[in-house]
Amino acid sequence: MKKKLLSVLLTGAMAASMFVGCGTSTETTDTGAADAGAATESSDTAGGAAGGTKVGVAMPTKDLQRWNQDGANMQKELEAAGYEVDLQYASNDVQTQVSQIENMINSGCNVLVVAAIEGSSLGEAMDMAAEKKIPVIAYDRLIMNSDAVSYYATFDNYKVGQVQGQYIIDQLDLKNTDQTYTMEITAGDPGDNNAGFFYNGAMDLLKEYIEKGTLVVKSGQVEFAEVATPAWATETAQSRMETILSSNYAKDDLNICLCSNDSTALGVENALAANYKGEYPIVTGQDCDIENTKNMIAGKQSMSVFKDTRTLASQVVKMVGQILKGETVDVNDTETYDNGKGVVPSYLCEPVFADKDNYKELLIDSGYYTEDQLQ
Repeated sequence: MKKKLLSVLLTGAMAASMFVGCGTSTETTDTGAADAGAATESSDTAGGAAGGTKVGVAMPTKDLQRWNQDGANMQKELEAAGYEVDLQYASNDVQTQVSQIENMINSGCNVLVVAAIEGSSLGEAMDMAAEKKIPVIAYDRLIMNSDAVSYYATFDNYKVGQVQGQYIIDQLDLKNTDQTYTMEITAGDPGDNNAGFFYNGAMDLLKEYIEKGTLVVKSGQVEFAEVATPAWATETAQSRMETILSSNYAKDDLNICLCSNDSTALGVENALAANYKGEYPIVTGQDCDIENTKNMIAGKQSMSVFKDTRTLASQVVKMVGQILKGETVDVNDTETYDNGKGVVPSYLCEPVFADKDNYKELLIDSGYYTEDQLQ
């Protein structure tokens, strides 16, 4: 995995929250344009829409709030652009998702947008897409070990982890302190390529403090394989944290819970509520899910990294139009995301920092949530 050299200052990330959206630095690539031309006969409508053009959108599950929002945003944007949309959710079952994608191909979809359940488990469906010359955009999760992937659209996932790690450093002034703090780590699904980027982004900042003893992980669980949470499941994160708390923090304080996203953070918060009597720790998260935002307001979660899926959906709709019209496709990263068959041209949207002080501006004023939803 190629490490990106980033200098992420929390204050800069907070300032960036004034400008929620995708990054503006853009390169272009012609990759996949020829295949796109073979996949559709015409695309004349302004904005890339074409009568009868069909886009298949494969989402992993309805169990997590964010995928419901992603699917709804994607369908709304694509239909507004004039496309027919086949939106499917796979209930976190890989074979179901494979079958859904194959059905999309057989039903005449001209482009596929796929948020994979497991990035390495879609080989059969990807082979069929390649055979039919149907371009594939991997949506927020990179599809691995396939040369059928034309593009990847996501957020800067390494930076997500960096924002979380920098928050911890700044809140506890780790660069200048002589104190020792305890920390436990809850990472994401090992089948999700993004989970490693989140973990590495944070740990690349925090590992020096672990090595010199400023941060102590009493459970001893530090490596990604030890802290990963299959399917990002809240219940799994809760069960694991309950075990860690009873074994290591019955009498001692836990100062930091580094959680890669909000579903795992919610599990950790549930475990803390049920099994922990010490001083409440810093808890990080990602996605600004409704329950987590409520917890943030209540002081049960310290921060979350906001990824406005509306901007990601808009970018993917733009890419779909560019593909179908045979135009160069906007990307801003051609180095980082190697799926095992080569580097996939990518567009990275910008994640921003959220906490109880700026959530209204980010989430309510922007129309992402209503005030009633956060009551």
